[in-house]
Amino acid sequence: MGEFDNHVDAVLAEAREQTGLEDLGRHWFQDGLDALLRTYADNPFNPKRRQRNRSRMVGAAATRMRAQAAIAAHPEIEEREIRRPVFLTGLPRSGTSALFNLLAADPAARPLLLWETQFPEPLEGHVSGEPDPRHEAIRAYYEKGRESNPDWNKIHQTHADTPEECVLLHLFAFHGVQYGIEIFLEPYASWFQEHLDGMDRLYAHHKQYLQMLDWQRPGERWLLKAPAHMWGLDALVRTFPDAAIVWSHRDPRRCMASIASMTATLMQQVDDVDPTELGPKVMEFYARSLERGLATRETFDDSRVIDVTHDAFVADPLAVVRKIYAHFDLDPTAIDRALADHVRENPKDKHGRHDYGLEAFGLSEAKVLDRFADYVERFSVID
Repeated sequence: MGEFDNHVDAVLAEAREQTGLEDLGRHWFQDGLDALLRTYADNPFNPKRRQRNRSRMVGAAATRMRAQAAIAAHPEIEEREIRRPVFLTGLPRSGTSALFNLLAADPAARPLLLWETQFPEPLEGHVSGEPDPRHEAIRAYYEKGRESNPDWNKIHQTHADTPEECVLLHLFAFHGVQYGIEIFLEPYASWFQEHLDGMDRLYAHHKQYLQMLDWQRPGERWLLKAPAHMWGLDALVRTFPDAAIVWSHRDPRRCMASIASMTATLMQQVDDVDPTELGPKVMEFYARSLERGLATRETFDDSRVIDVTHDAFVADPLAVVRKIYAHFDLDPTAIDRALADHVRENPKDKHGRHDYGLEAFGLSEAKVLDRFADYVERFSVID
């Protein structure tokens, strides 16, 4: 099969050949897959990455087939209840990851782990309680990656068992923000904005995959996180009616500098990307996601959402956690020691400092403050 055979039918045929399966579930996902494949074909990815992107789409379709087979064989999967999940959201780089990791130290929390985002489906023939060989493969892969690119660890520290953004599960629906660069490349960038009305189907997929993971490795209370949830909070709440939402806030100048830098790093796989043109696109995308999320939030009861700030978390992380638990009436009896140990073992900048500035990305403090003026006024987040 040719490297540039990026038609949907060819990709799905290869996935069927790889798995020996046919069922992909409902076919609404094919429009998104087509937009992604055209994006990977039409943009100047380097040759190695171009082939890797296509292989990832084949792999995602194969995972989708294996997931459908598991659900068909075990209908009890879709009967599992996802009770009172806690979702973290807010602008990217606003402290959501650090708070997420701390909340995950609670023994009652059931975070989505990075390796599970790569292999959400059950492994055929695997004995429950035995080590999953796919876990070891992901552990070795990320260990090698940290050795070859130590600077990435300063931006986003990851290993197989790191709590990870649940929107990575959206890959298997071929929707959502994907890996954070597709949303800035055409035609997928436009496709995503034009299909926000498909969020209910996307979150139904999201729930189904959480049920599948919960069936394999159950937990007491799901803990989930992604800034991208701001695009679909209405669908999220329709899908998870008792969801609790923790909203993290930070000075948007700091958020935009950091996410522009992170996106530019991810964009290194694409030739001829001008960081000064990328920065304004990044700012506009996340400003629009924030506006959409805040507008939806106006329809929620105050008890559903709690606001926390990056600065308060840095100053006293345990106090922020206790505030969250009190707001949602969660049992705090098991958290103090576990969370205190986590704070002690994970000081700020443990993995190095990620330095960045606005000017390198075509932005300035004045531009960011102007674009986020309403947000700054409402939440008083200026340093």
